[in-house]
Amino acid sequence: MAMRMRNVANHVKSRMGLLSVTNHGASFSSSTHIGKFLAISPPVRDFKNPDANFSKIATCRFESTKADSGRLGSQYSSIDSNQVLDFPGGKVAFTPEMKFLSESLKERIPCYRVLDDNGQLIEDSNFVGVSSEIARKIYSDMVTLQTMDTIFYEAQRQGRISFYVTAIGEEAINIASAAALTIDDLVVPQYREPGVLLWRGFTLQEFADQCFSNRGDSCKGRQMPAHYGSKKHNYFTVASTIASQLPHAVGAAYSLKMDGKDACAVTYFGDGGSSEGDFHAALNFAAVMEAPVIFICRNNGWAISTPISDQFRSDGVVVRGQAYGVRSIRVDGNDALAMYSAVYAARQMAISEHRPILVEALTYRVGHHTTSDDSTKYRSVDEIERWRLARDPVTRFQKWIENNGWWSSEAESELRSSVRKQLLNAIQVAERVEKPPVANIFSDVYDIPPSNLFEQEKWLREAIKRHPQDYPSVFPL
Repeated sequence: MAMRMRNVANHVKSRMGLLSVTNHGASFSSSTHIGKFLAISPPVRDFKNPDANFSKIATCRFESTKADSGRLGSQYSSIDSNQVLDFPGGKVAFTPEMKFLSESLKERIPCYRVLDDNGQLIEDSNFVGVSSEIARKIYSDMVTLQTMDTIFYEAQRQGRISFYVTAIGEEAINIASAAALTIDDLVVPQYREPGVLLWRGFTLQEFADQCFSNRGDSCKGRQMPAHYGSKKHNYFTVASTIASQLPHAVGAAYSLKMDGKDACAVTYFGDGGSSEGDFHAALNFAAVMEAPVIFICRNNGWAISTPISDQFRSDGVVVRGQAYGVRSIRVDGNDALAMYSAVYAARQMAISEHRPILVEALTYRVGHHTTSDDSTKYRSVDEIERWRLARDPVTRFQKWIENNGWWSSEAESELRSSVRKQLLNAIQVAERVEKPPVANIFSDVYDIPPSNLFEQEKWLREAIKRHPQDYPSVFPL
């Protein structure tokens, strides 16, 4: 990490712009206020006197986001005080003209992109270079995620598991963002980010065990299928409730800051999540407390069956970040190289500058929302196929690594065959493993279970005995 930060400092340039990176190395530049970017570092912690830590945090808070009042002050130094309001955050000029802010910008916020639809580098692209090894792993994991979604979806349709949610069309957001993080970064997912867990080493057998809710499931069978969690991989357990994970991520990020950790929290959500109150509370909380958290929005155009045109009138989600004082960027979510570069840069800024970052990734959900949904009821098949064929993130990245001589048709065939065999075997194994015992439903809540939990467990056991036909025969009492 120290070497990485030295590389960052060596290549910082004193001009505006999110990235200034080539594929020849990991040169990098922060966005604004370069001097502050280099000067701000986590405060030294006093572990013998915890209260002192809070005062140290307070002294450096707000440095990265407070208004440049000095420059503004000199501009109005010779003007009558009746023309300037000295307000917290910086001076505000008065005007006799009644003028409302426009409801929208004249031009939409541009979308950062590195690879075109054919996997070719766009001229003068600024991006973080990746080694052939990392590039191959990014691609391999995207293929694995795509294959896993296909097979588990089929397993649900066969009645072998009760539910599933795919990430088809959003593989680059999953894998490329994960590749830009470290294992120390805390991930607070929504429910369409299993690729982040895959990148961190969660095995295909562990995925299968969770979906089949057997004894091998780390969640002990208490979660819906595809609602993963792993303490070992710093991956918080998925909750179906929309956007509830966002304030949690901010709190986790602030704790990392207080402890002086060289890490951040990263949370994911869909465009629909930005309509929840938790989204607005989380962004404001993160900005005010200057928490090192990265908000990654998967704007796939559809919040289940609600198109973004019916959901908000703003220019997507990216503009909301600025309204809350959060540095933001819009990225092509189907471009793995752009996603990797943007999240890599966001992580450096979040930790070094003590600030939240919002990344809006424009993508498209090719699959149904879940196995409980039929998306053809609210969008055309032609629209789905156009995105699946023309803008597939997996195919685009494959073309790039092939052009670099890092991939071949032989490697492609071997990878897909191997992954499919591993997944089919994992499913067969998971089906044979016994289900968790009934007692698991009531454990891990209290150190000493209260009487009402004992009563509920007793009632459940009696119900199973009275109605055995309603419960699987492999359901151990």
